[in-house]
Amino acid sequence: MTGSATFSIGLFCGSRDGDDPGYREAAEQLGAAIARRGWTLVYGGSSIGLMATAANAALHGGGRVVGVMPKSLVQRELVHAALSELRIVETMSERKELMAHLSDAFVVLPGGIGTMDELFEVWTWHYLGAHQKRCVLINVNGFYDTLLAQVAQMSNQGFLAADAADALLVSADIGSAIDMLATAQEPQ
Repeated sequence: MTGSATFSIGLFCGSRDGDDPGYREAAEQLGAAIARRGWTLVYGGSSIGLMATAANAALHGGGRVVGVMPKSLVQRELVHAALSELRIVETMSERKELMAHLSDAFVVLPGGIGTMDELFEVWTWHYLGAHQKRCVLINVNGFYDTLLAQVAQMSNQGFLAADAADALLVSADIGSAIDMLATAQEPQ
C-alpha cells in the first residue's frame, strides 16, 4: 500500500456514460462495492459520465472519494462538488502521477482515449518496475474484447512479453474484480 490509512483503488473510466446501460450499472456496482469494503476511491474528480456514477455510488455508500483534476477541467466546471477530498493539479500528466501515487491498485471500466492513456501508462509503469500495483480491467459486456485481441496479437507477434500481458488482470464482472483487488490488499 502507499502508506494511506485505507486501501485505495484508482479508477479509470469514461467521462461519458456510453451507449450500453450495463456500463453505468457496472460503475454503480463498483462504487458501492468499494464503499462496502471501506476502501477509498481515487478518480479523476469529474461530475459527469461513468466517473461520476462510480463516485456517487461510493459516496452514497458512505465511502471516501478523492478526486484529482487538472485546473483546466476545474475551470470548465466539471468538478464533482461533494467529494471527500479534491486535489487540483496543473496538467493531465500530474493527474496520472498523483492518482498512481494515491492508489494501491487500479481498476478500469469502459471509457475513451483518456481511459486508454491512463490504463496503458499504469500498465507500462508496472512492466518497467515503477510499481507492483494490481491493474484490473473490467470487460463489461465485452467492451474490451477487441483491445484484448490486440494485446494477444502484440504478444503472439513478439512485441509484448508474457509477463507484461499477464500483469493486466481481466474480469468480466464487478464481483470477481473486487476479489482480484482484495487479494492485492493482503500482505505479501
